[in-house]
Amino acid sequence: MSKITPQAVKELRDKTGAGMADCKKALVESDGDMQTAIEYLRKKGAAAAAKRADRTASEGVVCTKTSDDFKTAAMVLVSCETDFVAMNKDFVEFANTVADAALANKPANAEELMKVSVDGTLIEDLHKDILAKFSEKIEIADLQIVESEGYIGTYIHGGAKLGVMVDMTADGLNDDAKALVKDIAMQVAAMNPRFSHNSEVDDETMAKEKEIYTQNAIESGKPAEIAQRIAEGKMNKFYEENCLVEMAFVKDPKKKVKDVVADIAKLAGKDINVKRFVRVAIGG
Repeated sequence: MSKITPQAVKELRDKTGAGMADCKKALVESDGDMQTAIEYLRKKGAAAAAKRADRTASEGVVCTKTSDDFKTAAMVLVSCETDFVAMNKDFVEFANTVADAALANKPANAEELMKVSVDGTLIEDLHKDILAKFSEKIEIADLQIVESEGYIGTYIHGGAKLGVMVDMTADGLNDDAKALVKDIAMQVAAMNPRFSHNSEVDDETMAKEKEIYTQNAIESGKPAEIAQRIAEGKMNKFYEENCLVEMAFVKDPKKKVKDVVADIAKLAGKDINVKRFVRVAIGG
């Protein structure tokens, strides 16, 4: 067996980020061969991940990447178990690499993303590397790709715990208009709307809400006919609380978000609206 020197252990640690004890064991098991030791640590990370599969990964980071023309955007949530790991630069670098790969390749799901190659190394192998560095469950918990004919604005909330993508129906926006789109993305982050527009509220949801409002009115002593009218009126309140464009604008409650959209249209010199939004957050 080759003699395992402290220099070799340090070199392996520098290459992999694994602990000193793990690096020494890997070199011992690999008879001092550096490449075999790296593979040993990767396999160890994958095996450990299988053991940790039933544990909860409730921390992590959300990353967004956008194409130069703002017509394609990718968002990934890479989860881990502790905030300590979530703030580690190697973990954050891995999450950003995953997001860049998602933007460049537009995979349909996390499984496809794992098979993407970055500079000759599969995301799957980079994942094994990061697993070897940390004794935690780490996974690509969410992947969202948005492709637009207009403009995609993005926003990452402090600490990278929450991200938003907003797809607008037209492009050619100046900096002032782009800033307002970002404000709308911040609105989505803060208020977590369920829908973009009233028209997106499905019949089942509308029927359920009206039933609740009607029943409440009847129980308060109102006749059925009046109770139904009250329920219709309360649906406007439902829209204001659940539909993005009908919400009061957080930065100026005298306005609605649809008024901000109108301001963007004026700045752009063309019709524009919110087509859709995507909101991804640690913990759901």
